[in-house]
Amino acid sequence: MKKFLLATAATALMAGSAYADGHGVKIGIILGFTGPIESITPAMGDAAELAMKEVTDSGKLLDGKAVEPVRADSTCIDAGAATTAAERLITSDGIKGIMGADCSGVTGAILSNVAVANGMVMISPSATSPGLSDTEDNGLFFRTAPSDARQGQVMTDVLMDAGIKEVALTYTNNDYGKGLADAFAAAFGEAGGTITINAAHEDGKADYSAEVAALAAAGGERLVVAGYVDQGGSGIVRASLDSGAFDSFHFPDGMIGTKLEENFGSEIDGSTGQHPGTDSPGVAKFGEMVGDAFDPTSPFAPESYDAAALIMLAMQAAGSTDPAMYKDHVMNVANAPGEQIFPGELGKALEIIAGGGEVDYVGASAVELIGPGESAGNYREIVFEGGKITTVKYR
Repeated sequence: MKKFLLATAATALMAGSAYADGHGVKIGIILGFTGPIESITPAMGDAAELAMKEVTDSGKLLDGKAVEPVRADSTCIDAGAATTAAERLITSDGIKGIMGADCSGVTGAILSNVAVANGMVMISPSATSPGLSDTEDNGLFFRTAPSDARQGQVMTDVLMDAGIKEVALTYTNNDYGKGLADAFAAAFGEAGGTITINAAHEDGKADYSAEVAALAAAGGERLVVAGYVDQGGSGIVRASLDSGAFDSFHFPDGMIGTKLEENFGSEIDGSTGQHPGTDSPGVAKFGEMVGDAFDPTSPFAPESYDAAALIMLAMQAAGSTDPAMYKDHVMNVANAPGEQIFPGELGKALEIIAGGGEVDYVGASAVELIGPGESAGNYREIVFEGGKITTVKYR
């Protein structure tokens, strides 16, 4: 990590004159660096910056433009703070695109209140609410993560394949939690499963014993926790373990990360889950690039690299850093036809585009954008074994 940060700092120093004379471009990175998913956002931010450094080092973006990342904190949960942070990125920092945001509620707020009003492109690596698929965005919003409409079906498949047909469900009371809970409930019910209780929980509480008591009274073979690993989701799990209410859980993407291992270890062995992920050649190349700079398997890190890459490739295709110009090129560079592009090949892609050729950006997460510009969706199925998150397979 230190080596990467030093390299980034050196690149920024060398590029300083480029920004001063107009040959640089700033791209915002807005993620919840504080808040309920703060343990997974550092890897996301580092992954986006890795793509930007790769492009800067190539010297092939437009007229040799350097790319400067500018970070801002979405908090994940405070729409007002997230909106203010996004406005500052545009008005004060002069960014030309946003890699982010992360959580669905703040992403929707930034999109509606800031991005659309300012004509700013946003590519989120992790906002998964199905509601974002229908938001009026003027063609400015994309996401390299799949909608939770897809995750609800994958969750159902994982549980049914394990013979789990009766579960209790708790979800964080926001756009992400409600959207995922609704998608899962519909898919699980259609598959013949039973949800004994479908109850929201609030983040930020010190005691979740009352919520767990209600979940335990309803019963179920497993407790599905659609929450956040750095917030109420972990509180629900701890209260469940301490009271003996549940010892087997299923975790969607907001709960999966190294913090889950640190918090519970072997106490939750046998528990299952899933998060967006792929075993494609691109993710292997991404891991090789990252080395030990940060955890390349951390949820949404590959998607963050890809989100940043798509912004820069679209700029090249448009011949402009103006979001009004390059927004119409995002889908083109993300999908076939064209030469497939993997992590570490951004300079090659920029060269192909500059020469009038086409690229099909596959990236680290097997990118394919469908519908309104969201990922078609691949998932890594996990199980806890020996207190560690281990891969079962990819779906």
